[in-house]
Amino acid sequence: MIVRTTTEITDTDRDITSEDGNWRSKRIVLGGDRVGFSFHETTIKAGSVNEFHYANHVEAVWLVEGTGKLIDLDNNEEYDLAPGSMYLLNGHERHRVEPDTQMRMLCVFNPPVTGREVHDENGVYPLVEVPA
Repeated sequence: MIVRTTTEITDTDRDITSEDGNWRSKRIVLGGDRVGFSFHETTIKAGSVNEFHYANHVEAVWLVEGTGKLIDLDNNEEYDLAPGSMYLLNGHERHRVEPDTQMRMLCVFNPPVTGREVHDENGVYPLVEVPA
């Protein structure tokens, strides 16, 4: 059994802030935990524009605080987001998140991220395998 709190991982190597300071991700469960997924609490700053593309991962996102827009850049669709909204990037869609207010979301990645990934110039995380 694994029990963790966001308090205990704050300001550790599991607490990642983007280079531009627009988002912060607390990686509660990572690939090294060997459970087949990773689980994160992510906050995104109000008024920021954030483009992502998880070409190597499926991500599910559940918004628990804040409001904003999700723009599906592959299918030219836009969605309003509010607490209780969930989106699933099961088609590896390129997307943009534009928060009106600070957004806090809970995210699940499959395959799991290891914590060493860095978004490339297209917003993609590389696929980093967990050593056996």
